[in-house]
Amino acid sequence: MTQASLFRRITDFANRADPYPLYEELRGTPVLHEEDDGPYVISSYWDIEGLLHDPRVSSDAANLAAAGDEPAEAQSTGLPPSFLRLDPPEHDRLRRIANSAFGPPHKPRRVDSMRDELHGIVGGLIDGFGEAREVDLVDQFAYPFPVTVICRLLGVPREDEPRFRSWVDPIVATLDPETRESADEAFVKAAQEARMQLGMYLAGLVEQRTRDPRDDMLSDLADSRGPEGAMTMMEVMSTAVLLLIAGHETTVNLITNGMLTLLRHPDVLRRLREDPGLAPGVVEELLRYEPPVQIVPQRTCIADIEVRGVTIPKGSRIWLMLAAGNRDPERFQDPERFDPDRRDIQHLGFGSGIHSCFGAPLARLEAQIALSELARRLDGPRLVEDPPPYRQNAVLRGPRHLRIAFDGLS
Repeated sequence: MTQASLFRRITDFANRADPYPLYEELRGTPVLHEEDDGPYVISSYWDIEGLLHDPRVSSDAANLAAAGDEPAEAQSTGLPPSFLRLDPPEHDRLRRIANSAFGPPHKPRRVDSMRDELHGIVGGLIDGFGEAREVDLVDQFAYPFPVTVICRLLGVPREDEPRFRSWVDPIVATLDPETRESADEAFVKAAQEARMQLGMYLAGLVEQRTRDPRDDMLSDLADSRGPEGAMTMMEVMSTAVLLLIAGHETTVNLITNGMLTLLRHPDVLRRLREDPGLAPGVVEELLRYEPPVQIVPQRTCIADIEVRGVTIPKGSRIWLMLAAGNRDPERFQDPERFDPDRRDIQHLGFGSGIHSCFGAPLARLEAQIALSELARRLDGPRLVEDPPPYRQNAVLRGPRHLRIAFDGLS
């Protein structure tokens, strides 16, 4: 096999169920450049970690557009890029303001104070299985749980979920490299229109909160400001779009990949059932072993960078293969083994550096509660289909459905 075909196999949907042998093969060429206009693919832990902290690596959407990867968001939708697609100092300004509505030091108990509410949502969803002895964990649990949570946190009406899901799906589809590469003009326009429509919908809610503030993040975003001033309405819109999507899409995968992994490791599932205190270690190991975000493709060099003797020229695109780095034997002992007792667990599951996952504290808590309660309450759970059907997306990798049979509820 050529190196070029290796890269294509990784993004090929046919290999979505188990890309890890391909990641292992990829690490044999830690800096892979498949073709003249293709990205530089980085697969070792230490190289990825270094580049995530390197100021010569840009996340700015304008630089990415200049590298030929996608149209600039501001030009394509009328909305400015979210702070995820910006570099300092603009990134830092917007993230600081957003963070003031989410956690320490301004709202130190916002996430932890939701613990009882999260338990209640999880318990209600499991009770909703009723007399059924087989469920689709994605549709009946792993999706509705984080959607309900992010709606309550932001202040978005839960009953509007079918409406905003119709906008979220085409936006998320643009993250998949294979889908984006084959996209026609109609697909691109549909994704642009979806982002704009979602932004307008959230803007309407923000305007309501400006007149009638509540205890939610949209109210805080409408009123919050940092030392550099307040967000503009357009910045509030793009930030709200980011938080709504990121607040549930990755957590769906974390919970679903987590339960799939536990069912494949019944000894760990049994331990978690008997000891819910194991949940934090289980979730951290899951973030290493089966991270919900597998690839970070939206990076551009703004200067020449040398990695392992290879010069990556200014203006080149870089793909950081987080999932490959998380199983790098140069970093982790016995990396192919799922071990919730692993002590050295500085994974890349939430990224690293200035763009590390904004919602990591909430995602951790959601996954810990979800998995420990599923382990406690499902009697004799087992997979109906292994491997399950996967989503198209190579970046946000997870099962589209996960059929689980069980004997009853505790």
